[in-house]
Amino acid sequence: MLTPAAFEDRQTLNQRLLVLRIAVVACLVMLAVAFWVLQVLKYETYAELAQNNQLRTIPLRAPRGVLYDRNGKVLVQNSYSYTIVLVREQSPTPRDLGDAVKRLAAATGADEGRVADIVRRHRNDASFQPIPVIEHATFEQVAAVMARKYELPEIEVQRVPTRTYPEGGFAAHLFGYVSEVSEAQLARAEYADLEPGAIVGQSGLERTYNPRLMGKDGAKYVAVNSKGRELAERGMDEAVEGARLQLTIDYDMQHALEEAYKSQGYAGAAVFMDPRTGEILAMTSQPEYDPNDFANGLERGKWEQLNTDPLKPLQNRLLQGKYSPGSTFKILMATAALSEGVIKPETTFYCPGTATFYGRVFHCDKKDGHGTLDLRHAIEKSCNVYFYNVAYRMNIDVIHKYAQLLGLVGKTGIDLPGEVDSLVPSTEWKMKTFKERWYPGETISVGIGQGSVSVTPISMATMITTVANGGTVVTPHVAKAVDVGQGWQSLDPPKPRSIFPLAPDVSGPVHDGLWMVVNGAGTGSRARIDGKDVSGKTGTAQVISNEGKAAAGKSEADLRDNAWFVFFAPRDNPEISGVVFVEHAGHGGVASAPIAKYVMETYFANKEHRPLPVWKPPLDLAAPKPAPAIR
Repeated sequence: MLTPAAFEDRQTLNQRLLVLRIAVVACLVMLAVAFWVLQVLKYETYAELAQNNQLRTIPLRAPRGVLYDRNGKVLVQNSYSYTIVLVREQSPTPRDLGDAVKRLAAATGADEGRVADIVRRHRNDASFQPIPVIEHATFEQVAAVMARKYELPEIEVQRVPTRTYPEGGFAAHLFGYVSEVSEAQLARAEYADLEPGAIVGQSGLERTYNPRLMGKDGAKYVAVNSKGRELAERGMDEAVEGARLQLTIDYDMQHALEEAYKSQGYAGAAVFMDPRTGEILAMTSQPEYDPNDFANGLERGKWEQLNTDPLKPLQNRLLQGKYSPGSTFKILMATAALSEGVIKPETTFYCPGTATFYGRVFHCDKKDGHGTLDLRHAIEKSCNVYFYNVAYRMNIDVIHKYAQLLGLVGKTGIDLPGEVDSLVPSTEWKMKTFKERWYPGETISVGIGQGSVSVTPISMATMITTVANGGTVVTPHVAKAVDVGQGWQSLDPPKPRSIFPLAPDVSGPVHDGLWMVVNGAGTGSRARIDGKDVSGKTGTAQVISNEGKAAAGKSEADLRDNAWFVFFAPRDNPEISGVVFVEHAGHGGVASAPIAKYVMETYFANKEHRPLPVWKPPLDLAAPKPAPAIR
């Protein structure tokens, strides 16, 4: 018999079991109701969700930063095009992928082999990453894909930003071009964060300032069904546009410069700078290419054509072309000789038309000679014999030293890629290069910018700029300000490479002579602008010796002289300086000086708020239009 205490414990236990049973039954009822709601009441909803439970990431390419000129005019911007991509997640097997390629080629008219090759090149990419198989698709191709959405579940059309450059290759070597990042580039540290298919700058300032201009890609996350159809957007990371970049370039001057070159069919290079800062106001290399061809997807045939063109339009002659400077080198010779005390401004030499040094006869450009000249008039008349005599009294290493001091040796440091070194020889250079000593007779040819002297047009512009501003070797540059969404912020200008103050008794006579070249009876009168005191020096540089030219006889190569003109204006407190170089155009004063005048007139017209000048090609050009350059 249970005791009262045991009975009470048993009764409490039964109550607890009852509560537990009720709780269990309630839970079962609730689960049953929930299952009924899920499986019966909301069957269709959840069945569709189960069928459509894929999430896809769609990349959103960031537009590159817009480029502006110094006055706010848009130079390079973005437009939008369509890219047809293949999503491999919808083609799990190689056979399915091959079928998708065939169906796409049949629908769009694309070359099946080319599309298959693109897919093969991206085979190591992440499977969720779409493969761009037709970039810059035509309207007909896009329409064909959209009309076959259910037949082509692996194919999508994406709207992507595309770089848009001015028509006709305007400032092509300044801007450069963009294209898809290569496998070799992806292996470099600077591109480590990029995905295959990213668009990067490949040349020009597009390359130099690529990190600023690229922006940051975004992504859109969408739910898709088993057939790849988008059902709903699940989120988005907005693409961030690249920084806007303001250039030092003046559009009107750039347009004038290219107009003058193209109207004459000239090959060559030119640059106009602010000698106080090194800002580049206009620059060109001719002939040029059209960067839009690269932005729109360059065809293989076009690439081969550009690379085999004898005029080499892909070469930036301003930074990569190396030439004998001819008589423009006399500026450096005069500066060095005065600085070293080898001559004085009043020093005279007699020019009968020839001079003999070390048993060899050297000729002046004027066969009957210039007579007796001092330094100023020797610069004005560009007398070779005068500067043969100067070179005879100088050591090649001293000439090399002043070439360095004036910025004519090595690279200028311009913020554009691909610049090559300029060369002014020295005894050390010849021994290192040829294992031979330097002979004094070689210095005579160097005195007039021939022989082993080989310089880029941009280095010649730096040299004349240094002479113009009194000895500061500025660093040429094209970037002025940047905007990352907070307004324009000026970029710190690059520091001068060096400063070599020119004494007044050195710079004064040289400036006088250069002024006389243009405004006196010199060879640069075609650059004269009333009231602007343009100063400069022409140069006519042989590409082959007279003996070699005679031996060549009839030749397909163009053996005519190259034409130079270096300049600055005004003579006192110069505001503009630079170089105009034309390949195989004969005398520099005839071919190059008019171009410099036209662009400088544009500069002064803008400054003074006057109408812009109109280009009028000289009617009495002594040199015919140049044929393809010798290579």
